[in-house]
Amino acid sequence: MNVQLTLACGRYDRTQPLIDGRVQPEGVDLTFLPLRPGETFWRMLNHDEFDASEMSLSSYTILRSEGDTRFIAIPVFPSRVFRHSALYVRTDSPIESPETLKGKRVGVGDYQMTAAVWVRGLLTHEYGVKPEDIVWVIGQPIRSINLPDDLRLQSIPAGTTLEAMLEVGEIDALMSVMVPAGFGKTVRRLFRHSRKVEIEYYRKTRIFPIMHTLVLKAEVYKEKPWLALSFYRAFCRARDLAHESMYDTDALTVSLPWIVDEVEETRSLFGRQIWDYSIEGSLPTLTALLTYLDEQKLSKRKMSVNELFVPNIDAGLAGYLRATGEA
Repeated sequence: MNVQLTLACGRYDRTQPLIDGRVQPEGVDLTFLPLRPGETFWRMLNHDEFDASEMSLSSYTILRSEGDTRFIAIPVFPSRVFRHSALYVRTDSPIESPETLKGKRVGVGDYQMTAAVWVRGLLTHEYGVKPEDIVWVIGQPIRSINLPDDLRLQSIPAGTTLEAMLEVGEIDALMSVMVPAGFGKTVRRLFRHSRKVEIEYYRKTRIFPIMHTLVLKAEVYKEKPWLALSFYRAFCRARDLAHESMYDTDALTVSLPWIVDEVEETRSLFGRQIWDYSIEGSLPTLTALLTYLDEQKLSKRKMSVNELFVPNIDAGLAGYLRATGEA
């Protein structure tokens, strides 16, 4: 008899086959709840509502560094995004390079969120701008943690937003995972040619930033450890179906005229597997994030990659590749 489980995760091309039933984890009758990340994280972190869920990789790592082992991760990464393009300034701002952010006021909704960790990491390692060099104007976090004492922190004043503060010059820059409403009018990206910068960054570092991972409740995994491999293979298959669909030249499945050219160009940079679900293939990225969390004093201690994920999962990937003829 199949196990009845709930999974909360975003609706992406790489998860749609799980949502519509084309892919099912073996041995599981899955109830897929296609929720936005913020809601999923809040409900899982604060109320343990789901058997499995998408999860902020920084929040998960911080939890485990604190000894909180309610969840165990599988190296499935529903969200990966380069974040140079997440830094915004006013169109009339004199700020043209990240180095000039020193001493400036920068807004970020949640200081500990993964995107912000990546931005601070690249500012430090690529441009010599440390977190303590900036005045951070912060919002309400999804989960309260103690932030480092050497930071200069200010709270968003009541009755306003970071976007509004940027518009009127009350902050100098904004780190946002969402494109501000004023983009293209009153707001521009700090990196004017962000795609070019991000490509050069990837070529140099082999880092494709991971935002989210997939977690199982530890009690569920302990009772039925085979679920980790079942979910892993299902997510790999769903991702592969999405990639096959994008490369369908008979009739375009994505409403972008040059999507096939885009796939080919991206593969020329990343290799055939653009969206890697493996520890080994994502090691430069995972190692960098753990280093940044330690440097930024967000994790209680420096974590190792092996402490984050269920054991022997890359062996499961090898089995999947053999089964699909890709080995």
